[in-house]
Amino acid sequence: MKERLFRKKYVRLIFFIYLLVVIKVIIFKYPLEQLREIASTWEKGVILEGLDTANFTLFKTIRMYIDYSYKLNSFENLVGNVVVFIPFGFLLPYVIKHGRNFFVMLIHAFLFVTGIEVFQLFSAFGAFDVDDILLNCFGAVLGYLVYLGYESRKRRHNNKKRRE
Repeated sequence: MKERLFRKKYVRLIFFIYLLVVIKVIIFKYPLEQLREIASTWEKGVILEGLDTANFTLFKTIRMYIDYSYKLNSFENLVGNVVVFIPFGFLLPYVIKHGRNFFVMLIHAFLFVTGIEVFQLFSAFGAFDVDDILLNCFGAVLGYLVYLGYESRKRRHNNKKRRE
């Protein structure tokens, strides 16, 4: 029982660190001096400018990356947006009990990703892109599928041990 409680705390710590790393990599990706410059320009005009550069059209950015894959680092962007959220879908079910429910996990992923995107929209620390929300949530779904596979394999292994 103590070991299980220790493991749960350990997983929660890993998840918390993971969330901090995601925020650092996605929002605070620029050097501190550049972030200060961006922050010094914050005013109503910057927010309106963010609305002008935002992508609210589903599949627009994804289509652009596919159409111009020979010019852009499309693979890295598309795959990176998916891969970065695989740990979210895998770890959340271990962090909160309700996270074992697919829809609860997906709602948490959606809210976290949308929060990041909205922050980017209003802070100019990045660009709002609805396709990022889709790709990030897809990554969380893949992580959840890995979680299901891992748990299924673990149960089969434990059942096999009990029969022996």
